Amino acid sequence: MTINDTKKKVAKKRLASLDALRGMDMFWILGGEKLFAALFVLTGWAGWQVAHAQTLHSQWHGFTFYDLIFPLFIFLSGVVMGLSPKRIDHLPLSERLPLYKKAFKRLLLLCVLGIFYNHGWGTGIPASLDEIRYASVLGRIAVAWFFAVMLIWHTSLRFQMLTAFSILIGYWIWLSFIPVPGGSAGVLTMQGSWNAWIDQHLLPGITYQNRATDPEGLLSNLPAIVNAILGIFAGRLIAKAPDLGEWKTVGILFASGLICLALGWTWNLVFPVNKDLWTSSFVLVTSGWSAILLAVFYAFVDVLNFRKAVYPFVIIGANSIMIYLASSLLNWEYTAKSVFGGLVVAGSESWQPLLSVFALLGVQLLVLHWMYKRKILVSV
Repeated sequence: MTINDTKKKVAKKRLASLDALRGMDMFWILGGEKLFAALFVLTGWAGWQVAHAQTLHSQWHGFTFYDLIFPLFIFLSGVVMGLSPKRIDHLPLSERLPLYKKAFKRLLLLCVLGIFYNHGWGTGIPASLDEIRYASVLGRIAVAWFFAVMLIWHTSLRFQMLTAFSILIGYWIWLSFIPVPGGSAGVLTMQGSWNAWIDQHLLPGITYQNRATDPEGLLSNLPAIVNAILGIFAGRLIAKAPDLGEWKTVGILFASGLICLALGWTWNLVFPVNKDLWTSSFVLVTSGWSAILLAVFYAFVDVLNFRKAVYPFVIIGANSIMIYLASSLLNWEYTAKSVFGGLVVAGSESWQPLLSVFALLGVQLLVLHWMYKRKILVSV
């Protein structure tokens, strides 16, 4: 086997671990978050209530593991870019232009799909442009990816590091020390922050639940770019695994995650961890957990080759965008009742909530398994 063949094999294995981690991330959105509540009904053990609390978003300041789902997805988009980074700024414009067009089309398509997702569950996109919610999860993923890929294509690793550092520090200074027009500096409330002011004055359409601050608002797109940049660094590290050694790579990833966590929670003392504001401390905490999870999945799936054990996660991750959109555009619970409703009702009253969760996850996994086996992979 040649060196090139070895590198191709490693790259292929890497993709499996990324799909598995991406699938684990999406698993909770598809219905996995209902497991702990159902287990509490079945067993009455208070520990399931504690676990269930981690499947709910923080109300404002603070952090739960459900807050990690979104930034982890952005981080993993950066990892994919970092696995094979390439600069194109030395190429003539005629060769670069098709890449720019493709990147811009992806940006635009994800933003449009995000709008469709916002108005799912049969409600439809409003006829009035002022009643549409334009900010979205997919839109933020698109923005973070777009700026990150532009950095990869045109700048050095050192410049990317400087950019990430500057964004985190600059965002902290902006929100903490520059007064909001008509207000004060350092007000990190739903109504009084810079995010609220910008969303109320510059964000078209409506905000999420008509809040003063949209959780996917304009200003908080800026620090989200750093989640993608830090993912790029992780991808670059994994790309060097054949030279560094796989277990050393795992160790560096894990240690880097711990360092980010320590820095993030220390920064939290003066700049609180907050998902809706996407504070700099939130970026570090979520990137820290993302790196730790990547280290664990890389070790488990790629190094130890336990792919079969995470197969459900792999098939979710392979079609993550498709199943995410389907969670808004299709009524999976109705389908689950149609297919497995009889089995659920046949169970005792205490078992029915858990059986309902299994039915919901089951119909989605059956569809994803069918698509995966036929190599039907929907990507944007």
